Amino acid sequence: MIELFEFGLSGNCHKVRMMLSLLRLEYKSHAVNGAEREQKSDAYLSMNPFGQVPVLKDGDVIIRDSQAILIYLARAYGADHWFPADPTHAAQVAAWLSTAANEVARGPNALRLHHKFGRAINLDEAISITNNLLAVLNQHLEHHDWLATDTITIADIAIYPYIALANEGNVDLTPFLYVENWLGRIEMLNRFVAMPGLHRVHQ
Repeated sequence: MIELFEFGLSGNCHKVRMMLSLLRLEYKSHAVNGAEREQKSDAYLSMNPFGQVPVLKDGDVIIRDSQAILIYLARAYGADHWFPADPTHAAQVAAWLSTAANEVARGPNALRLHHKFGRAINLDEAISITNNLLAVLNQHLEHHDWLATDTITIADIAIYPYIALANEGNVDLTPFLYVENWLGRIEMLNRFVAMPGLHRVHQ
């Protein structure tokens, strides 16, 4: 059985949970004890030497990093549209996965870590990155239903959580109509998975 090592309030873990649900894959969740720094234990570091969640274990296969896990699940268990083989479409998906690991992490995720969990950050930088990111997303989604192709891909799953959690970083999404419409499309998916704190367009 697939095993997922995770934090319940992590957006990166949420995207993996949602992908597992959308693909109708059964799995066993292992709640990593962050308070006791279980993710820094020798046992955990043997799976991910960076000591981060999530980690996915599928038999003898161990995958670290949420974006990498999405790619693995899409290719191992998903239909072709999740991570297309077409080079142009694959590159578009990869570009948004990079955005999830870069601008999303340094912008709305950083603001959430600051306001919800008290982490010290460069606040001005995080606000600037977030505003630019949301403007780019909104402009793109004005003309596209989905981020990378004409159907949903792992790019949408990768970007979704920390945008939907942006309210926990004191970010107002209401000026970004097309972003909110996109959030709503994801929330209408069969087997959508919620988590505490999500700014949901469809309740």
